Amino acid sequence: MSTSLTKDGTAEPPRSKRQVYIVMSGLMIGMLLAMLDNMVVGTAMPTIVGELGGVAHLSWVVTAYTLATAAATPIWGKLGDMYGRKGMFMAAVVVFLAGSALAGMAHSMTQLIAFRGVQGLGAGGLMVGAMAIIGDLVPPRERGRYQGLIAAVMPLAFIGGPLLGGLVTDHFSWRWAFYVNLPLGALALVVTALTMHLPKRPRSTARIDYVGAALLTAGIVCLSLMTSWGGTEYAWASATIIGLGAGSAVLLVLFVLWEMRAESPILPMSLFRSRNFTLASVLGFLVGFGMFGAVTFLPQFQQLVQGASATNSGLLLLPMMMGMLFTTMTVGQLVTRTGRYRVYPIVGGVVMTAGMLLLSRLTVDSTQLTTGLFMLVLGAGMGFLMQNTMLIAQNSVEMKDMGAASGAATLFRTIGGSLGVSILGAVYSSRLTGGLSDRLGERAGESISGSGGRLTPALLKRMPADVRGAVEHAVASGVHNVFLWASAFTLLAIVAAWFIRETPLRGGPAERPAAEDRTVTEPVAI
Repeated sequence: MSTSLTKDGTAEPPRSKRQVYIVMSGLMIGMLLAMLDNMVVGTAMPTIVGELGGVAHLSWVVTAYTLATAAATPIWGKLGDMYGRKGMFMAAVVVFLAGSALAGMAHSMTQLIAFRGVQGLGAGGLMVGAMAIIGDLVPPRERGRYQGLIAAVMPLAFIGGPLLGGLVTDHFSWRWAFYVNLPLGALALVVTALTMHLPKRPRSTARIDYVGAALLTAGIVCLSLMTSWGGTEYAWASATIIGLGAGSAVLLVLFVLWEMRAESPILPMSLFRSRNFTLASVLGFLVGFGMFGAVTFLPQFQQLVQGASATNSGLLLLPMMMGMLFTTMTVGQLVTRTGRYRVYPIVGGVVMTAGMLLLSRLTVDSTQLTTGLFMLVLGAGMGFLMQNTMLIAQNSVEMKDMGAASGAATLFRTIGGSLGVSILGAVYSSRLTGGLSDRLGERAGESISGSGGRLTPALLKRMPADVRGAVEHAVASGVHNVFLWASAFTLLAIVAAWFIRETPLRGGPAERPAAEDRTVTEPVAI
């Protein structure tokens, strides 16, 4: 059990493990909604395009969601700090459900894209709200007991999402890919309303930092569009991409300058006075870059080289997810027992780099068993890092800034993942085109590689044997380069993790933070 202290020092009633687990169930449903949605919709997209048309705007169905999620994440975190996390979490659920209902009723691709943006706004609040509430509810020293529950949401979304999407699309309608969120969201609202009792906080009299929110949102939108369009819609050297990059840089610099003088900043710059918080943010960015960038291309290899079914794409990542889940649960228990955490991000960086290097050795002759074992190593490395990065960030700030810190940590990981997918995608495309040109000639190579998402396993089987062999070797070569580049970023993550200072976790016998962190951290027991 854990005992909370309110701001005036009065004790909250101790919470039993059973009480915490009940509250966690509502949070997990909220996180599952945010993670599951893209996986479910991805399977239904061919049917959606067939009915609504607008194939030229297909990518915007995903981009609108991710843009809105990234832009809203830090804002939801700050609103939770100001007005209470429970209310903001429930508001995020309502926004997400409204977006889901509207998306299910869309009659054009334009409407669907707009309503996906509404969903994304809610999803940002679900993710950061759940993480911040866990930070309020469970002391860092005890949080390891519950990390397995948090980590279990990701493999459930990856595996269950495509299967659920295929089921509702085949037997009902693609609209149920959105409507299926409604009963889950209603359950999350009921559980949250009835069971979540957080420490009471004085109502904030601070004003919302609208200027900071606008600058941050505009900067993230420009950055996300640059990474989404670069190398696909526009050349990296085009005026549009350069303009978006310059605009993003200017807007984010203005955001930092404004936040340094704002009365109630969306993202307090004082957080970065903490060495551990800054390093955790850098670590989250690097891990997001390597992880999300690399795993995006695993299904490409397994489908185009090994002939796996695209329908079961979620199952292809099962070894990686199981490795992550097992490691997260084990490390969480060790952190709870010992109170030590610095070694795990370092080990995680080493293991994750080893997994990347192993996957870079995949060839056209590699079996699915070999691929699965290599993925298991990568997943184990991810398990050392995913939750511990958030733990370090949250333990480095005052309780009043828990939402802002959780939002910042989530944002840096999201931006890292977005950049990773874009930059490593450019590496993959370049090597794919080069490999095809070497074997088939420049014109044929560019023609095949230019087919992009239309290069499916079914299409590959209909190609002549020599062309099919060239494509398989080119895909394997592209994936090899992707994982080599990704390993460079995970090596940098090891360096960042090495400089993390092990300060006592709140909830343990030693509450006082190290002198380095005292400027932003107070020994608050929760």
